[in-house]
Amino acid sequence: MTVCAIEATAETGDDDPTPHAPCAITADGTYAARLARDGDSWFPERWTLDGPEPYAVPLPAHQPEEPGTEVQPMADGRVLIRRLSQGRHTFSLLYPTGPGTGELPLGAVACPDGDTALRLLPPAPDGRRAYAVAVGRRSTALWLVAGGASGPERLAEIPGRCSGGVWLDRTGRMLALDREAEGRTKTVVVDLERGGEVSPLLQITAGSDDRLLLAAPDSGLLLISSDAPSPGEPQLGWGVLGSTLPVRFPRSLRLAGRALTPFAVQPGQVLVPENCAVALRVDGPFGSWVGVWRPADRRLREFAAPRGWLTGSGLWTEDGVLRLPYAAEGEPCGVARVAVPAARTEEPAGASAGRAEQRPGGTAEGVPDAVAETLEPEPPEPVAPRPVPLQQAPLAGLVTK
Repeated sequence: MTVCAIEATAETGDDDPTPHAPCAITADGTYAARLARDGDSWFPERWTLDGPEPYAVPLPAHQPEEPGTEVQPMADGRVLIRRLSQGRHTFSLLYPTGPGTGELPLGAVACPDGDTALRLLPPAPDGRRAYAVAVGRRSTALWLVAGGASGPERLAEIPGRCSGGVWLDRTGRMLALDREAEGRTKTVVVDLERGGEVSPLLQITAGSDDRLLLAAPDSGLLLISSDAPSPGEPQLGWGVLGSTLPVRFPRSLRLAGRALTPFAVQPGQVLVPENCAVALRVDGPFGSWVGVWRPADRRLREFAAPRGWLTGSGLWTEDGVLRLPYAAEGEPCGVARVAVPAARTEEPAGASAGRAEQRPGGTAEGVPDAVAETLEPEPPEPVAPRPVPLQQAPLAGLVTK
């Protein structure tokens, strides 16, 4: 059982495999937050993204923050901060007060068990609440740490060790977690309006490790990692929530010598999951850059990232513009824009597929000299041996193929 006790006021040992971007962005794209560095000191910083020009507001406390401190933006412009000290995870809301920083303590969660790691989940869709998971040896506790009635509130205890964290709807009711139990990892969904009720969401085969990486609530598109096609070798695949079709594993998402991690999916594509653009972080022998892929296309378009990119961070607009936050010398708060064609074109490999635009004064190169397009060969995509049982999930009736 996960051992964590609440210590309320007013309102990680990190073995979690979940990748964490250096910048958290609200679901509506209004605010972002990160830990910024000044010499050897770290301090929270809030970015405002919805105006004509992005700008940053530093929110330093009375002493520098530890490097493992987590921050998360809220929809009202405040920034949630989680600090760890001697087994206690304290939560506060930070906000600018003229030249200084105001701080509203919310309470603490004590995890005296050294094997329990607590971390924040991705920003909730409504931006008013924030959640965390405390992962113990045999179970995971789900906590509401901001937006509750009186301090942190323990919502559910989930058997097994959970990682990931993907919101499946726009109300913040359905949360998907990747649960490790009996040596296998499967995705489950937690219903927050039914007392944390847990039900299966993703199981491709009984012996495969299946994880949910991203979800698009408007279209139902799901980005999945599974070793079902090749045991022991995770591959990227896609499926549709509520569909009886099998998960597909495109060849264009399997690149030798490169690791692909999806980090943003295009919103607003109601009932057209094949047209949703997906942004991926591409890690290769010479650094990291950006990939863009759609299920309807059999190619991966690759773009140079702006210099100072907060690697793995970004968001899409509904009209298909990818926004990438960066912090570079001379421009500590910038957003590069990558416009990608909405439909597949018949350009030859190596043709220009888009352009990364950066505001004047930026230091990014834009796109590479030759934009690479990894074309999928003609043989059919491999599919999962069995359909993913998404039609049995609680949200199945909300999305159709």
